[in-house]
Amino acid sequence: MEDQLDLPLISFITINYNQAQVTCDLLQTLTKISYFPIEIFVVDNASKEDSSIILKKFPIVNFIRSETNLGFAGGNNLAIRKAKGKYLFFINNDTEVEKDFLQPILKFMEANPKVGMASPRIIYHNSENIIQYAGANKINNLTGRGSKIGFKEINNGQYSKNRKTDYGHGAALIVKTDAVEKIGLMPEVYFLYYEEHDWCEQFKRAGFEIYYIGESEIFHKESMSIGIKSPLKTYYLTRNRLLFFKRNYSKIDCIIFSLFFYLLAVPKTTLSLLLNRETANLKAFYKGIIDYNRGN
Repeated sequence: MEDQLDLPLISFITINYNQAQVTCDLLQTLTKISYFPIEIFVVDNASKEDSSIILKKFPIVNFIRSETNLGFAGGNNLAIRKAKGKYLFFINNDTEVEKDFLQPILKFMEANPKVGMASPRIIYHNSENIIQYAGANKINNLTGRGSKIGFKEINNGQYSKNRKTDYGHGAALIVKTDAVEKIGLMPEVYFLYYEEHDWCEQFKRAGFEIYYIGESEIFHKESMSIGIKSPLKTYYLTRNRLLFFKRNYSKIDCIIFSLFFYLLAVPKTTLSLLLNRETANLKAFYKGIIDYNRGN
């Protein structure tokens, strides 16, 4: 990179919700990166626990307290409105970074004006170098399901090259501010899940490219085990899967997907949840479908 005075300002944005210490762990690594200039925004999404420790430990951060939980997109949008960077870097509070992780990403973004957003490789934290994300495939127009490239593979350098991808990853997503000014803020209609996928589709329709940056990586503390979904997660994944399809696919694709979903996916999921005695998740699954059809 050129002289420090020519380096673009990067605005890091992270959401905190009842995880003050986890957020502090991220900030501990983020404040030690070798790149400058940066600004850091922490949006507290109406945490019930005391989050004042964040500002006490890291007074340099821009701390935004929301009195209501605005969800992933709504919380990020609060910070977008205040950020001054040429780039916005959305990063989950349960991630950690190494000091030189940003330079390869920024070098690529600066050299490629058509690229509107990008994500680095994501490795499961404290794993045996297991990949969570190395790019993503487009959501299937029949099943409404997508897939992550490299998921749960051992990282042996097989995804070390930068390449175009269909979706960035919400845990670590850098976006050009001028692209956001053209496209608009992150869609808040989802509240949780699918919002970054929808945003990616908006970026692509506006002519921007999305890239996976194999020259950089971050570490994500999310568990590798699938486990039993919480009813809250089941609800939003169900509702938002339907909503995403309606907002981003043609009418004929929506008809075909609806036939698949209601004739195959619903009976299969119902049977699975009944057999596993997941009553709360079954109720959440149907509530997601009903609320979507009601327009809620």
